[in-house]
Amino acid sequence: MLDKNVSTFIGCDSEYDDAKIVLFGAPFDSTTSFRPGTRFASQAIRSESFGIETYSVYQFKDLLDIKVFDSGDLELPFGSPNKAIESIRDRTSVILADGKVPCMIGGEHLVTLGAVKACAEKFPDLHVIQFDAHADLRDDYLGVKLSHACVMRRCHDILGDGKIFQFGIRSADKSEIDFVTEQHTSINLFDFRTLREVVGYIGAAPVYFTLDLDVLDPSEFPGTGTPEAGGVRFDELLDAIEVLSELNIVGFDMNELAPVYDPSGRSTALACKVLREMLLRFYAE
Repeated sequence: MLDKNVSTFIGCDSEYDDAKIVLFGAPFDSTTSFRPGTRFASQAIRSESFGIETYSVYQFKDLLDIKVFDSGDLELPFGSPNKAIESIRDRTSVILADGKVPCMIGGEHLVTLGAVKACAEKFPDLHVIQFDAHADLRDDYLGVKLSHACVMRRCHDILGDGKIFQFGIRSADKSEIDFVTEQHTSINLFDFRTLREVVGYIGAAPVYFTLDLDVLDPSEFPGTGTPEAGGVRFDELLDAIEVLSELNIVGFDMNELAPVYDPSGRSTALACKVLREMLLRFYAE
C-alpha cells in the first residue's frame, strides 16, 4: 500500500486500492552527458498540469473517468546510479505485484532500466518500444556502463535480441549502428514509418514503452538536456501513441524534460499534455 502524494498530476488523485495506474516520479540525472536538470521534471509536470484540462478533445475522454494514483517522487541518491535503479525497480515491483500499471516520470533516461528490470521479472516475454532522438546503445560512456547513453544496451542485456524496437532515432555513435546492424535491436531512423508493422509483429506480448521527449523537434520542445535537430512534430507523436494503444502495455515512462532550458514553459506544458494523452489512450475504456 502506497501513500498518496500531496501534490498530484491533474486528475490523478484516486485511492491506491481503486487505481488501475500508479504514477511516480524518478528525479535522477546524475549520469547526464550534456546539460543536467531532468531531476526537476516530475515536480514541474505536476505543478504545471493544472494549466491543462483533464478532458482531451483529441480523444473525447476525461482523466476523471479513469483511476490513477499519484504516489509522488522517489528519494533517489544522486551519487549512486546502482542504488537509484534498484529503488525504481523496487517501486515498480510493488506496483506490479498489486496488479497495477506503473507510469514513471523521469528524470534522465537511465531511470528506465529500473522499471524494465521489474517488468521483465514479471513478464518474461517483455518487449520494449523506445521513442527517442538517441539510440542509447553504447556499451559504455567514458568508461561508465550505467549512463543514460547506455540505457537501451543495458535493457538488451536483460531482454536479449529481437525485443527492443527504436523509433525517431537521429543521433548515434558508429558502434551503436553496428550493434543494430548485427540485428540485436530493430531501429526506425528519424520517424515512426514502421510502427504499425512492429505493432502487428509484437501482437499480444507484454510491452514496456519508454518515451524520451527529445524525440520531438527542439523547435517544439526546447526544454531538454540534449536537443537534436530534425525531430518529429507533436501531432506525429500523438498519432504514434494512438497506434501503440493496440498493444498490451504493462508499464511506461516519459523522461528527459529539463524545465530550466525552456523559461517559456511550453516544453513542460507539452509534456503534461502528452502524459494526459498516454494515460487516456492506453487505459481509458
